[in-house]
Amino acid sequence: MANIQRRKSVGVAIGSVSVGGGAPVVVQSMTNTDTADVAGTTQQVAALARAGSELVRVTVNNDDAAKAVPHIVEGLHKQNVSVPVIGDFHYNGHILLTKYPACAEALSKYRINPGNCSIGKKDDENFRTMIEVAVRNQKPVRIGVNWGSLDQQLLTKMMDENARLPEEQMKDAREVTMDAMVESALRSAALAEKYGLRRDQIILSAKVSGVQDLIDVYRVLSARCDYALHLGLTEAGMGSKGIVASAAGIGFLLQEGIGDTIRVSLTPAPNGDRSEEVTVAQQILQSLGIRSFTPQVTACPGCGRTTSTFFQEMAEQIQRYLRQQMPRWKEQYAGVEEMKVAVMGCVVNGPGESKHANLGISLPGTFEEPKAPVFVDGRLMLTLKGDKIVPEFIKILDDYVESHYGVKTPAEVAAKA
Repeated sequence: MANIQRRKSVGVAIGSVSVGGGAPVVVQSMTNTDTADVAGTTQQVAALARAGSELVRVTVNNDDAAKAVPHIVEGLHKQNVSVPVIGDFHYNGHILLTKYPACAEALSKYRINPGNCSIGKKDDENFRTMIEVAVRNQKPVRIGVNWGSLDQQLLTKMMDENARLPEEQMKDAREVTMDAMVESALRSAALAEKYGLRRDQIILSAKVSGVQDLIDVYRVLSARCDYALHLGLTEAGMGSKGIVASAAGIGFLLQEGIGDTIRVSLTPAPNGDRSEEVTVAQQILQSLGIRSFTPQVTACPGCGRTTSTFFQEMAEQIQRYLRQQMPRWKEQYAGVEEMKVAVMGCVVNGPGESKHANLGISLPGTFEEPKAPVFVDGRLMLTLKGDKIVPEFIKILDDYVESHYGVKTPAEVAAKA
């Protein structure tokens, strides 16, 4: 694992999951179903959890959603899915949490946006109500500031104060907005503590949609407090744009040791797989060497020496096979998620890359001799030929996992459950 000096933060327990306080960076996600649809939401929460989401957030925006929450949690328990479920509240959270105590009890954490409750109005009664419900139920809270719904009274006040400064000291509007976000988060956290929430029950976030804005606001926020921090772009976008922006922003902050839990907020294609955001979040952490989730496949991009698509197809098949096997392997074999596999397309870098992997195969490029040397822990093991290279390599892969990774004891399996 990478030797990154993590920012010290207060640990928070969310159900059985620890966030901050030196715990591994936690991956989370959010459903996009109508929460009132118990069956559909339960199914999606379970799918996200099985994909590797360690926390899952659901929208609680009306009476039907609040009524559904206990049934969703119960349905997950029946499927032996133990992922903590978080309630996302805006505008009417104070009403729903008091009106539906079963909802308040079933959730593992509440997410409150201070810009969408009474903070900044004539009083903070709505915010106070939600915090007091959290205190009664001993639930942690994420205070999530968002620049799209920032406390306008605070922002206006800070803009006015900035305008009265000497010209050489004045900040531009962007800087003042970033400062206002940090100030809103810290003031709200202080109020939450005043109303009875402990420091180890508070997580902060300051969500923006620009990469540089994300980096700047979290650098300031992390320097001014020791609360656990949640990272993520608030609207990363679709496809490659969302993936690249999230990796650039979240990855930069993680490299600086900032961040205790992350979400990659991808906009899925119509009928797309919601769990893609979980895979991307895991890949950010694994690419930085912060955590390992699944064996990694190194594959070359292809060039004029690899006019056949065979190596691409094999790399895809191997990657898919590894992901399919991981739910079983991680229950049986300790450390298998750190395995590295190389599927290379020609003789230029193939043997060298294969030697750096635990298990590697160098396929023949265009006009090369039709043979594929297989390397195990850096040493040539055998050479495959013919039309059964893929199943033969997968058999070698299975044998390697079984022989090189320790079988977990019943006690280790039980502790992981």
